[in-house]
Amino acid sequence: MTGDSEYLAARFEEKRGHLRAVAYRMLGSLSEAEDAVQEAWFRLDRSDTSAVENLGGWLTTVVARVCLDQLRSRKARREESLDGPAGFPEPLLSPPDGLDPEQEVLLADSVGLALLVVLEQLAPAERLSFVLHDMFGVPFDEIAPIVERTPAAARQLASRARRRVQGGAPTPDADTGRQKEIVGAFLTAARGGSFEGLIAVLDPEVVLRVDLSDMALGAGAVARQALTFQRLAPYARPALVNGAPGLVTITPGGKAVGVMGFTVSGGRIVAIDILADPERLERVDVTVLD
Repeated sequence: MTGDSEYLAARFEEKRGHLRAVAYRMLGSLSEAEDAVQEAWFRLDRSDTSAVENLGGWLTTVVARVCLDQLRSRKARREESLDGPAGFPEPLLSPPDGLDPEQEVLLADSVGLALLVVLEQLAPAERLSFVLHDMFGVPFDEIAPIVERTPAAARQLASRARRRVQGGAPTPDADTGRQKEIVGAFLTAARGGSFEGLIAVLDPEVVLRVDLSDMALGAGAVARQALTFQRLAPYARPALVNGAPGLVTITPGGKAVGVMGFTVSGGRIVAIDILADPERLERVDVTVLD
C-alpha cells in the first residue's frame, strides 16, 4: 500500500460505522448494507479524491447512490416476478440485557423494526430523500443530484415519506424496562392461553403483520390469532429486536421459525411485526442469543 492508500483506508475506517448506519436504513438488510459500504471503499480506492474537501459527505453520497441502485433493482425484480409489495426488513437480534457497541451505533435514533417496515414500503427515491435528510441531516441541494430531481422535488419526496412514517410507525415508549414487562406479560398470557391477559396488554387498535401482510386488526382479533400460536409459545425466547423488546421462536434444534417485533406505545402493544419467511429467517443470526 502507498502512503496515500493507507491514509485513505484509515479515513474510511473512521467513517465505516456512519456509512453502515446510512446503508442499513436505506436497505433494511445488514448484509446488503455491508456490501454497499464495501462498494464505496472500492470506488474510493479507484478515485482521485485530492480535490474532495468533505470525504465523509463524498462517501455518504457514494453509499446513497449504491443503495438507490439496489432499491430500484429490488423493485424491478418484484414487479417482474409479481411477488407483491416489499420484503420484510432483516431484523437485528441482541440478548435481552443489551446491545453491543456496534449495534448501538447502527440503531441510534430509534431505528426500530416498525420504522424499517414502513421504510420498506416507500418508493426508492422517497426512502433515500427521507433517510438522508431526516435521519442524517443531508441538505436537499446534495440529495437532489442523487435522485435526479430538483431540490424542491427532493423536499417533496421527503415530505411524502415523512407523512407515511408518522402514520405507520408509532413512537415507542421511552421506558425500555416497562416495554419488557409488557412483552413479557404478552408471552405469559400466550403460553397460558389467557385471552383476557392478552387483551390487557394490547391496544384496542393494535395491528399484527406477518411478513408485511396485515393479518389481524384490533385487540380481539390479535388476541385470538396469538392463541393459535400457543403451541409454539414454549419455544419463544426474549430478545432485543432492533433494540426493542421482542421474541424469537427457536426450535429445540436451534432453528429460528419466527421473529416478533413489538411496538409499545402508551403502555400497550400497538403493533406486532412477525418475520416468518423461512428464506429470510435463514439470514437472521440467532447465535447471539446463546
